[in-house]
Amino acid sequence: MSDPGDTAPAIDIVLADDHEVVRAGLRLLLQGEEGLHVIGEAGNVPDALRLIELRHPHVLVLDLNMPGPSSLTGIAEVKDTCAVVVLTMQSDPAFAREALQAGARGYVLKEAAGAELVTAVRAAAGGGIYLNPALGARIAIEGAVTAPALDDLSERELDVLRLIALGHTNAEIGEQLFLSMRTVETHRSHIQHKLRRTTRAELVRYALDHGLMDA
Repeated sequence: MSDPGDTAPAIDIVLADDHEVVRAGLRLLLQGEEGLHVIGEAGNVPDALRLIELRHPHVLVLDLNMPGPSSLTGIAEVKDTCAVVVLTMQSDPAFAREALQAGARGYVLKEAAGAELVTAVRAAAGGGIYLNPALGARIAIEGAVTAPALDDLSERELDVLRLIALGHTNAEIGEQLFLSMRTVETHRSHIQHKLRRTTRAELVRYALDHGLMDA
């Protein structure tokens, strides 16, 4: 509880999660904290962006996996307008790095929500960054692991890897690079074999570690 003499300004929050029950629980949690006010809710990224434009919140609490446009794209669009705290079930460090790279100021796991989310919201609103402690430790450890060299990949494979890391589907990659779905799948298979990475999360982590997201 805040000190009675604390004059910190109120923090206005928009919640974005595609599950109404989850939003209701989050609203109850946050509204119960002094100085925190939920001023809007959305079930997808476009609705969240519209709410932010209309209501001008200090913080957006955003689910990482919702139907429709990518939450990562949404983070990039609003990061200079309001602070974004990601609340997700994704415990792989690659997703945390991806969200922070996009501009999020907080990353909290749903399983650890509660006081941790409140801490993250206050930190983000104050210009700080909050990362789930366990994830932070894993990122530090995994960052020290040496990965295969990028030199093993062709220019086209690098293009495909970069788009995979940015969240594009095989079909979207094919459209952007003017390739057939089968060709994209073949490139992806070669990338996975050369880098010894099998899941999308592992490919995202590799791309982040090697600066491909900035290319």
